[in-house]
Amino acid sequence: MPFSEIFRMAFQNIRANMLRAVLTLMIIAFGIMALVGILTAIDAIAFSLNDNLSGLGANAFSIERKWGDVKSNQRGRRQRAGDPVKFDQAEEFKERFNFPAIVSVSFWPTSLATVKYADEKTNPNIGFVGVDENYFSIKGIDIEFGRNFSRKEVEDGQAKLVIGRDIVKTLFDDNPEKALDKIVLVGNNRYRVIGVLKSKGTSMGNNSDRAVYAPLYNVRAIYGTAETDYSLMVAVRNAVDMDAAQSEATGLFRQIRRLRPGEEEDFEIFASDSLVAILKENTTNLRLATVAIGLMTLLGAAIGLMNIMLVSVTERTREIGIYKALGATRRSILLQFLTEAVVICQIGGIVGIILGILIGNIVTPLLGGTFLIPWAWMLLGFTLCMFVGVVSGFYPAMKAARLDPIEALRYE
Repeated sequence: MPFSEIFRMAFQNIRANMLRAVLTLMIIAFGIMALVGILTAIDAIAFSLNDNLSGLGANAFSIERKWGDVKSNQRGRRQRAGDPVKFDQAEEFKERFNFPAIVSVSFWPTSLATVKYADEKTNPNIGFVGVDENYFSIKGIDIEFGRNFSRKEVEDGQAKLVIGRDIVKTLFDDNPEKALDKIVLVGNNRYRVIGVLKSKGTSMGNNSDRAVYAPLYNVRAIYGTAETDYSLMVAVRNAVDMDAAQSEATGLFRQIRRLRPGEEEDFEIFASDSLVAILKENTTNLRLATVAIGLMTLLGAAIGLMNIMLVSVTERTREIGIYKALGATRRSILLQFLTEAVVICQIGGIVGIILGILIGNIVTPLLGGTFLIPWAWMLLGFTLCMFVGVVSGFYPAMKAARLDPIEALRYE
């Protein structure tokens, strides 16, 4: 019997028991939906975080004070977190770091600023950031309209401003060109808008769309104190020089912080590639755990499918006897029942994959990402459905193939 005929008969038998087939394939569908949905959600989160981390640049790193709780060492002496990175230290590092790289100094004093233009104003939830001329290029933030600050504007502390797209929506009817060269109030201070950022969304808790950026010296004059902690970022021109750049930066900043030889560093270097590596390691563990849970779910579905197929063999005993009396071989009978099990599983798998993709991508817009089609997890879903179909259908198919035709015809 050709396989096309076996396939057609398998479909006819599934249609003849439609309700049973639908209930069975829905068990498979929900198992695959849970598996693909969770894996898609993990990928969406991982890709979004990876994109946010890469906002610092794959060839960039930051230098920050060492944070930590007060603790005791082996001698019982109390140690504390490192001192803030002060303005003079950050500027000295920027001037003295001679490695082929660019350095940026920035300061984020508040996320509760209010921006006003004419009769319109924002809610008091706008980030106000002091930056230098290198900040946007290192962070990977593009200026869509207008321009960046010049070095002279930064050092003179001029009252210029680059604003995020959400500010444009609120104050200028989502017309970026209308915002350029306008005077706005940030708190009680007047600024001239010279640039509008391209929309980027939330990045590691910082939303550049809901932030305004002014020259560092200007913001320092308003908010700076002796305890202000400034951020240092370094972008190397060639990614292969990252280790060398970090080593040189560590040595230079130790000198600037006046640390003695052998003294523990009171600052830390964070590279985006190391954070991405940690992220990948953790998400790999999550994926493995999800696959294990999904396999347990599908095990239950496989047991249910096997039970349904055994019932089907018992109900169709006389039919099997007739097929054998007409010349059907054991192989044909085995393939027919095995095909029915695989088809039910694959239909359930397709339904489950579609539902899983839709459910998994619910988290993507919340993270500012794009719709994700998980090709690898779709292939995994199809493979698992094939495996479940073969495993669940093999024993019932063997039982059907081994029936004695005479006994089968006499079966009531």
